[in-house]
Amino acid sequence: MGFNIRKQLISSCKQVFLIAICVAGSQAAFGQQGGYRVKTVVIDAGHGGRKPGAAGSFSKEKDIALQVALKLGKKFEDSMPGVRVLYTRKTDVDVDFYKRAEIANNAKADLFISIHCNSAGSNKGPYGTETFVAGSHRLNEQNVAIRENSDIKKEKNYKQNYDGYDPNDPETFIILSLFKYKFREKSTDLARLIQSKYVKMNARLNRGVKEQGLLILQRCGMPAVLTEIGFITNPSEERYMNSSSGQAEIVDAIFSAVKQYKKQTEVIK
Repeated sequence: MGFNIRKQLISSCKQVFLIAICVAGSQAAFGQQGGYRVKTVVIDAGHGGRKPGAAGSFSKEKDIALQVALKLGKKFEDSMPGVRVLYTRKTDVDVDFYKRAEIANNAKADLFISIHCNSAGSNKGPYGTETFVAGSHRLNEQNVAIRENSDIKKEKNYKQNYDGYDPNDPETFIILSLFKYKFREKSTDLARLIQSKYVKMNARLNRGVKEQGLLILQRCGMPAVLTEIGFITNPSEERYMNSSSGQAEIVDAIFSAVKQYKKQTEVIK
C-alpha cells in the first residue's frame, strides 16, 4: 500500500472514530444540567463465552472477571444504592466489544469499569496490578492492546463493525492513538485511585496507570478504565484471584476508589 493511500485510510478512519466519539460524548453525563454526578456505572466482565481470555494453570480469565464483576456490582447495590449498576454480561456469554460500549453509551453511563486478568504467557514471574485508560503508546509497548483487542477477530463481520480495524496491524494503533478525548483526564483520575487502593488496602504491587489503544475504551463516551486485577499466569496471584478473600479485597479496593472519585469530581451547580 502506497503512502498516500495509507494516509487517506488513516484520515478516513480518524473521521469515523471522531464522529462516534463526539456523538457519544454529547450524550454523556458531562452534558447534563446540574453538574457531573456519578449516577450510572457499567461494569464489564472481560471476555466470555467462546472468548476465554488468558488462561492460568487451573482457571480462565473470563470466569474470574465475571465473578469479580458480579461481586463489585453487588457491593455498589448494597453500599451505594443511589447509583444504578449495569452489566455488560452476567453469565458466561460472548458479548462483542462494540455492544459492550453501546450498553454504556445508550445508558448515558457516567463510568465504565472493565475487569480483566493479566498474562505473561509462559513466564510465571510477573505479578501485580495495572489499570489502563484509552490513549497512545509506543508501538513496541502495544502487547496489552493486541491481546485484549484480538477478541474482535472472533466476531462476525468485525471489520465492518469496527470500521476496518485490524488488531494485528500496527497502523491501526496509530489511528487509535489520535483519540485523547475529553474523558481522558477523569479516566486517568479514576485509574490512579484504583491503583492506589490496590496498594493501600491490599498491599499489591503497583505496575502503574498506562495508556493503550484499547478498542473497548476508545468507543466509550464517558470516563472508562480497564483494570488488570492480577496475573493469571503467576501461580500465587491465580490462587488469590480465585479465592473468595482475594476477590473481596479486589472488590473493596475498586469500590473505595470509585467512592473517592465520586466525592472528588461531583459538582453541584
